Amino acid sequence: MYLILFLLGIVFLLYFFCIAFLVGHGTNFYFIWLFLGIGVITFSILLKKGFFAAHIPLWIRRLFIILVCLGGAVFIFVEGCIISGFSKKGQPGADYVIVLGAQMKASGPSKALQYRLDAAIGYLNENPDSKVIVSGGQGEDEHISEAQGMYDYLVKKGIEKERIIKEDKSKNTFQNLTFSAEFLDKEKDSAAIVSNNFHVFRAVKIAEKAGYENVCGIAARGEPFLQFNNMMREFFGVVKDFLVGNM
Repeated sequence: MYLILFLLGIVFLLYFFCIAFLVGHGTNFYFIWLFLGIGVITFSILLKKGFFAAHIPLWIRRLFIILVCLGGAVFIFVEGCIISGFSKKGQPGADYVIVLGAQMKASGPSKALQYRLDAAIGYLNENPDSKVIVSGGQGEDEHISEAQGMYDYLVKKGIEKERIIKEDKSKNTFQNLTFSAEFLDKEKDSAAIVSNNFHVFRAVKIAEKAGYENVCGIAARGEPFLQFNNMMREFFGVVKDFLVGNM
C-alpha cells in the first residue's frame, strides 16, 4: 500500500511541475497537486515506518478510514455529475446564447475562452436567429473586460454586431448568469449556456436556481492536459455553490 501511495504522490508532483513550467494556467489552483504530492508521500513514509499503528489509537484510525471512504464517495458522485455535462450540445433555436467569461490575455482570449467562443460561433451559425450574450468583467490582470474581448473575437469571426450583447460586470459564474438575465425574460426566453465541458453541469444548475425556465448547456472542449486539474477545481466549485445555495 505504501508503495502505491508513494508512486501516486510522485505522479501528483510531476503533474504540478508540468503545469507550472510547461503548460501554464490562469489560476494558482494547480498548487493543490504540490500539496497533495507532498502529503501523500509523507503519509506513505509514515505508514511504512509503522508510525500510525504505534502512535494513533485504533478508533481514530478507523474513523479516519470511514471519513476517507465517505469523502471518496462524495467526490465520485460529484465528478459523475460534472462528467454528465460533457456531451451537452444544446437545443436548437435558443433565443439567447450566453457565453461565460474566462481569462482574457493581452494577445486575445485564453485557450479555455477561445474554445467557448468557437463552440458559440458554431451554434450561432447554425441558428441565425439566436442572439448572444458575452458575460464577464475585467479582472486585475486583464487589460479589457472579458465581455469586450469576446465581442471583438466574435465580430472578427463574422458574427454580426447587432446579435451581440455585452455584460461586463460579472466576476463569477453566479454573477454571469444573474447579470445576463437582465437582458432576457427568464420565464419565456430559451437560453443556451456555453462553457468548457467540465463547467457545464454547474453553470446549468446555477441558471436553473436563478430562475431560468428554459435553459440548456453547450459543452466546449477543455484543455486536454489540464482536464484533471480543472475537474478537481470544479469539484470544489460545485460543493461551494451547493453549500451557499447557488444551485
